[in-house]
Amino acid sequence: MAFVGGEVAKEVLLPGNGRHVFDASFLFGKLNGHLSGSPLKWHPACRVGHSNSFFRIVSQRLTHNAIQQLLLKRFALAAGTYALALMLLWLAFFTGHYDESLARMAVGTGLVIISQAALFAVFYSGCNLRFSDPSLTEVQVLMGLGWQTWLIANLDEARGAFLVFYVLILLFGLFHLSRRALTRCALLVFFSFSAITLWEGYHLQLRDPALAGLQACVLLIVLIWLVLYARYVQASRQRMRQRRFALQAHQDTLRGMMRQLEDLVATDELTGLFNRRHFLRLASRELSAMDAGVMHGLALIDLDHFKRINDVHGHAAGDQVLQAFAGVATACLRDGDVLARYGGEEFVVLVPDCDAERLTACCERLRIAFTDVELIGLDVAHLSLSVGMTLLELGDDLDDALQRADQALYRAKRDGRNRCAAAWENVDA
Repeated sequence: MAFVGGEVAKEVLLPGNGRHVFDASFLFGKLNGHLSGSPLKWHPACRVGHSNSFFRIVSQRLTHNAIQQLLLKRFALAAGTYALALMLLWLAFFTGHYDESLARMAVGTGLVIISQAALFAVFYSGCNLRFSDPSLTEVQVLMGLGWQTWLIANLDEARGAFLVFYVLILLFGLFHLSRRALTRCALLVFFSFSAITLWEGYHLQLRDPALAGLQACVLLIVLIWLVLYARYVQASRQRMRQRRFALQAHQDTLRGMMRQLEDLVATDELTGLFNRRHFLRLASRELSAMDAGVMHGLALIDLDHFKRINDVHGHAAGDQVLQAFAGVATACLRDGDVLARYGGEEFVVLVPDCDAERLTACCERLRIAFTDVELIGLDVAHLSLSVGMTLLELGDDLDDALQRADQALYRAKRDGRNRCAAAWENVDA
């Protein structure tokens, strides 16, 4: 007679150290369809800490709301089960199989309705979340067994037809009650029915003792089978849960390995900067997302006399120079700027939301900072770089922009190096 949201609650509430914990990943999987249309968008530059904090807050809210919705739906089914049981009870009364007065029948029906209304108030107000078992499984099972025993006690020979409700109630708690709790409930069922039978036999009200004994034996066998089956099902579910957790752990490991592989593919090993292929992918994405009236800055950077440094001081010294530039450039640029090694001693910078003045100031700041670099253990007379700059607007082609920046870089090197040249400058001047 009592329907318990055991299975759904079991999927959401997992036993751990004697307490029940929320499995938010299960809920997000169930709610993914609702969240797919959400206006929330995540930028690749979002910090991990911020996103984790956001998901913790959203997870808590969605977890509570989803649990309450699931439990209220299950409670509605439980109330429907009670309604059907009351209909059968009144049918037994009008057919003469229920030995009670009309007034006591009405009072009993009213008490059943009040008990369900009280449970609904607990679920609707959220007070059930204060308990270790928010589904209140054992409470609902015991309440159902109590009403079922009251029904059985006043039936005549027809009580055998209503014994199935005992099994139905225990089945509803099969997936959520612990083994001990389910065993306690099964013992309560058997001793309650046996007590009713012995009471009637003692007062000489038992019309067919053999039938009553047969009913008690059948009930005992069914209860034993139910307890053993519950243990088997719960053990199987535990193994499946462990396998699911192990699979999730393997998936997390694989995702971490994939991220590492992506980093290796996207990153230049020597400088730690993005490589050319990854830069082109990021720059194309930025261009496609540009708004009208917004400009981006693009700069090609070449380290002056880098081949001479390699020839005179060796390739290890050249690697040290490249690493020094990567550190200086990273410190001079904003978080949203994209810096990459374009090839050899060439680097490329994409500066979003930038005009000509800001791009020039950025490149000059970088050029001056690099000339002030002193390399420990390396006697290099002078470090410098040349920069070719251009601006990107909506509809520009990335290859054309890179060609303009390359032409400006050629002019900067032709005019003496250690300078910045812009594609928008008048060449003739």
